Amino acid sequence: MVDNNGAITAASGNSDGDDKKVGAGVNGGGENERDHNSSLSSGSGSEEFDDAILPRGQVDPVYEEKARILNRAIQEIGIGPYQYLLFLVVGFGWASDNLWPIATSLILPPVALEFLPSRPAYLTLAQNIGLLAGAIFWGFGCDVFGRKWAFNLTLGITAVFGMCAASSPNFAAIGVFASLWSFGVGGNLPVDSAIFLEFLPGSHQWLLTVLSVDWAVAQVVATLVAWPLLGGMTCQEGGNGGCERGENMGWRWFLIALGGLTLLMFGLRFAAFKIFESPKFLMGQGRDEEAVSVVHEVARRNGRESGLTVEDLRRAEPEGYVARTNVKVAVKRRLENVKMERVRVLFSTRKLAWSTGLIMAIWAFIGLGYPLYNAFLPYIQATRGADFGDGSTYLTYRNSLIIATVGIPGALLGGYLVELPRFGRKGTLSLSTVLTGVFLYCSTTALDSQSLLGWNCAFNFTSNVMYAVLYSFTPELFPTPQRGTGNALTATCNRIFGIMAPIVAMFADLRTAAPVYTSGALFIAAGVLVLLLPFESRGKAAL
Repeated sequence: MVDNNGAITAASGNSDGDDKKVGAGVNGGGENERDHNSSLSSGSGSEEFDDAILPRGQVDPVYEEKARILNRAIQEIGIGPYQYLLFLVVGFGWASDNLWPIATSLILPPVALEFLPSRPAYLTLAQNIGLLAGAIFWGFGCDVFGRKWAFNLTLGITAVFGMCAASSPNFAAIGVFASLWSFGVGGNLPVDSAIFLEFLPGSHQWLLTVLSVDWAVAQVVATLVAWPLLGGMTCQEGGNGGCERGENMGWRWFLIALGGLTLLMFGLRFAAFKIFESPKFLMGQGRDEEAVSVVHEVARRNGRESGLTVEDLRRAEPEGYVARTNVKVAVKRRLENVKMERVRVLFSTRKLAWSTGLIMAIWAFIGLGYPLYNAFLPYIQATRGADFGDGSTYLTYRNSLIIATVGIPGALLGGYLVELPRFGRKGTLSLSTVLTGVFLYCSTTALDSQSLLGWNCAFNFTSNVMYAVLYSFTPELFPTPQRGTGNALTATCNRIFGIMAPIVAMFADLRTAAPVYTSGALFIAAGVLVLLLPFESRGKAAL
């Protein structure tokens, strides 16, 4: 519906008749109007990507028709320098999302040896609490205040508190700093996926899947940086005597190195690249002129022209509609946006509610399964390796590097599989998620460290395919006005269940296969749920 202030809200329950009336309003006006903007009517000469992921009647018809017009305009512009540069800087957020949780798992052993906490897993718990707070704040906030500022600030917050953590005098301090840097990390994917998707033509939405290669590369980078610093400049398990700060500086230098790298990524984002606000977000706020201006500017940067006009969007509005965009109204609208209406919209029709509920459950299951096993993988590797007689620091980090490297082609493979006919997002996500659980079960059969390494490589390969698809498929399932909210809901489920992982680890024996069996079952269950999702986004444009 269109509120009195000119903002568009995606209420649903509209009849087919309403859709036809709006469609007639957009496409009507005589042959001259259709000829004037034929490229927007047909979209780059192809009908394949004119369809939207969400069928008609799932969101407000006025917003829906305007979104379809913007989709055709962006498809007309095509892919170009702006999207390629955006791909690069959005990748920094993907990298940060994996870099810092891995950092927490890698510094956990030397931090525990130096500060001797009664429950070392509290560090992972503190991190997950920060991730949860970040997912909620940035995810919901970017639907209210826009994507632009959140996009720039998340990396800066992470970098500053990550480097500050290197000065921690005790275990409580490192826990607080872990929560603070994770607050920034928690906003990366909800915000970055939304802004990247909203600038992509429907024919290139698969690039959102390929972005996960940065997620996999971050694991390699973290391991390479950690090997000399944590492997040679920290106290080791089974060492003689206590662990003083002077002989355990490696983890502090490690945090400074990662913080510096994140600060560099923030600088490139903030200073070297001009990010525009999402045109669909602007349109959803009733700011049509600004939305059209952004589309034209992106077209200019791509060396092309766009035939989109404000009148093209206005034809979707009901008769008598007047947009009000003064400062007072804008402030009032933003305050009104902070309410549960954005959440209710995602459950306003049976199909949309089923889709939203299922994707939240999938994220929740994976949110517990992945950190339960992966966050404690360095410890499991070392202790299991010691059982096999080869748990040296060199072999532990060498194996971690091999496992991390194997994940890179997994992310690339995901970008290919999601575009296969009759397979698409759902087939790729379901198969990779189930195989991830199966390979976890297989790892319990390992009789030597080489076998354990092989199964862990298989697990990391399929889990990178899984995450590549999950991170791209999820934002496609939500309409733009509620995309940040939908991302926030799924990320919140993921982080809440992630908080349970260190709690389980406190009371579980990691030397047994119990965490592995639990993780495997959760992955397999999530893979089955994927098949029940009602929407498939291959070959369709996001609204």
